[in-house]
Amino acid sequence: MISFPSNLVLENERALLRPLLQDDLKYLLPFTEQEPEIWTYSASSPAINGGMAAYIDHAVRQRDLQKEYPFIIFDKTSGSYAGSSRFYDIQPGYSTTQLGYTWYGKKFQRTGLNRHCKLLMLTFAFEQWGMERVEFRADAKNLRSVDAMKNIGCTVEGIMRNNMPSATGGRRDSIVLSILKKEWFDSVKKNLQEKIR
Repeated sequence: MISFPSNLVLENERALLRPLLQDDLKYLLPFTEQEPEIWTYSASSPAINGGMAAYIDHAVRQRDLQKEYPFIIFDKTSGSYAGSSRFYDIQPGYSTTQLGYTWYGKKFQRTGLNRHCKLLMLTFAFEQWGMERVEFRADAKNLRSVDAMKNIGCTVEGIMRNNMPSATGGRRDSIVLSILKKEWFDSVKKNLQEKIR
């Protein structure tokens, strides 16, 4: 059985991930006001109609229900909050979870921060939680996100066609990627560590 931690903090020399709280609105709101394009490919944008407060409230409620585990990300290099990520669709009976809802402010993108965060989250998922599979999804048109997932060692499984609404209207195709426990221990962890170094 997967234990659901109440106050999980993941940390290394570059990044600190701690549980997202309602009070974190003050740290994340500027991203919606100044960088709304961050959510171009999101299913729902917290940049619309003051949605960051609702975004955080929903995430915290889902953690209370033990359905998701959202984090706020602190970048130690800049000494500032950088974005958010979470585990969701947590399935203890199947030892699987999805990792997503990941976003960073523009100045933190392509700085290596994401690799550090993924190393921390995947190490926890496979080595503490004992997950057998971690799944990732994205809008198939979001090539930057897809490339980032491939770069950390994800395997593309396929495309779910027209499977959900798009924030910009219409529907999107979602690409599905994953990392399996054996892959993590055989190669993915080592390769990710080497890329960080």
